[in-house]
Amino acid sequence: MSEKYSFLKPYTFKNGVTVKNRVVIPPMTEVSAFEDGFISDNELAYFKLRTGGVGMFISPVANVNNEGKGFEGELSIADDKYLPGLKKMAATMKENGTKAILQIFSAGRMSNSTVLRGTQTVSASAVAAERPNAETPRALTEAEVDQTIVDFGEATRRAIEAGFDGVELHGANTYLLQQFFSPHSNRRTDKWGGDVDDRMKFGLAVIKSVHDAVEKYADKSFIVGYRISPEEIENPGIRIADTLKFIDVLADQPIDYLHISMGYVWRTSLNDKSDKEPLIEKIKKQVNGRLPLISVGSVETPEEAAKVTDDGIDFVAIGRELLREPNWVQKVENDDEDSIRYTISLSDLDELEITPSMWDFLMVRLQAAMHVSNQPDYDPNLYVDKLAPHEGA
Repeated sequence: MSEKYSFLKPYTFKNGVTVKNRVVIPPMTEVSAFEDGFISDNELAYFKLRTGGVGMFISPVANVNNEGKGFEGELSIADDKYLPGLKKMAATMKENGTKAILQIFSAGRMSNSTVLRGTQTVSASAVAAERPNAETPRALTEAEVDQTIVDFGEATRRAIEAGFDGVELHGANTYLLQQFFSPHSNRRTDKWGGDVDDRMKFGLAVIKSVHDAVEKYADKSFIVGYRISPEEIENPGIRIADTLKFIDVLADQPIDYLHISMGYVWRTSLNDKSDKEPLIEKIKKQVNGRLPLISVGSVETPEEAAKVTDDGIDFVAIGRELLREPNWVQKVENDDEDSIRYTISLSDLDELEITPSMWDFLMVRLQAAMHVSNQPDYDPNLYVDKLAPHEGA
């Protein structure tokens, strides 16, 4: 077995849990659940094909309440009725020692009334997102904010009961947790809004709710992660100075890792083009060893993955490449790198357990760079200095 790459080394969290290597499958939307949020056989097959090699497998997102649904084909963990399917999902993802992490969220304003079956979207404030056809949400009442915090805790209880090794709180990609932190989407005048410190409060309250559930229902081996996007391009919007303040607080919370969502690992500031220091380096300095980091964004080859972990970033997440090559880790471990597939053929989608819905989502909605074998390839620098539509894979 190859030992030449730092990402093949195990990692032990502060809670004593050891992950067999530093390669992570990040949460990737596959829009293949049933419309009512139950897991499908297509999804189980998709998970089974890709697990077993990586150290951690973070699932596609599951909503914590009915108002949190963001798109069709999305998993739900909003009710105990989903537990039988979630138990199958956890068991499938945990093959050969891979740690199964369930990502949980509320979409907030990043949904629409069609997805919500006629119900208006919700957010921190009644401010529409700056995207085509965005609907104006209604602001959550204080009571609804409190209930949403409870819902995250209840979702964590279900994840524990289902047998997952952890949960990841999706505080990135402009969803509800990020919406409360953002000065664009949060114009509240109560305790949940205001300056950067006040806009942190919702995320911190969710972390506490999740931690309380872990303390009550799990043992110390249960992993809790938090995912963030470092910047927004809206004005007003999140800037890296805000994020570094938030990270300084997050690093001392009862979480086990911080996941940085970007379309390119080494991206520099989207807002200050004169600043050439990669955002991940700024974040690493701010964390200062208090939490392990997962970095993601357009990593494909073993050399690119090793550059991340050689730099002292604890985990490297590989998304689109694990769609094309489910056995990426196994091939690297067995000195079989020449057989790694870096292109995808439309003829192989069934073999790769990629449903038509997922492929359409990747290529049409996300415009994801997939290296389709018989089509013109994309510019490899496409996402180096801008926000990617598939951000985080």
